[in-house]
Amino acid sequence: MKYRRLHPWNVSVARAARIQLTLRSRVRLTPLRSGSRIACVAGADVSYDRGSDLIFGAVVVLSYPDLEVIETAGHVARARFPYVPGYLSFREIPVLLGAFRKIKTRPGIVICDGQGVAHPRRFGLASHLGLLLATPSIGCAKSRLVGDHDELRRERGSSTPLLFEGREVGSVVRTRDGVAPLYVSPGHRLDVEGAARIVLSCCRRVRLPEPTRQAHMEVNVLRAGSAKAAPG
Repeated sequence: MKYRRLHPWNVSVARAARIQLTLRSRVRLTPLRSGSRIACVAGADVSYDRGSDLIFGAVVVLSYPDLEVIETAGHVARARFPYVPGYLSFREIPVLLGAFRKIKTRPGIVICDGQGVAHPRRFGLASHLGLLLATPSIGCAKSRLVGDHDELRRERGSSTPLLFEGREVGSVVRTRDGVAPLYVSPGHRLDVEGAARIVLSCCRRVRLPEPTRQAHMEVNVLRAGSAKAAPG
């Protein structure tokens, strides 16, 4: 799968902030086109190797709405950017692009374990990745980075707006009765309502959407295999 080359990756935190502020104007928060059919959805996730600078990325493509695995790919690289909250895309996207390069099936939507526009500069990992891939994208996080919201009912499917600086930047969505909610925000070429609807439709038996759950399992297998292959 091809992607755009929009900027260098070996940059300072200050330069990364300027890149985010520049590129966020290119993000489009729009509903999916009426009548458009989503044939497959990809999940993307990253894992770190404790004690080294190795970073692992995995992409899993699933059919939609059946959610059967079609294709998987993984990639290993060395982290070149420090771990700084709000700038994780500069640390994690390079290894994810390595995995996406190996994918032959172009997904209709990419779901990331991270944030979309629910971000201090409204340009989280999902927005950044969606723009690079020119693909609709969603950020689906287990914790909140920015914003405030009202209390949520305990039933599956309950949701409430996530507000930041006077704007609706996402939804807080309960994907199973009584479990902790997910923080869902559009990344690129989706709106708030559409992002929440897609994520909920991808949650079947567990709290997390199946695409990112599968990617999480795949990246952990990749990391474990790398550890076994390393000389003792």
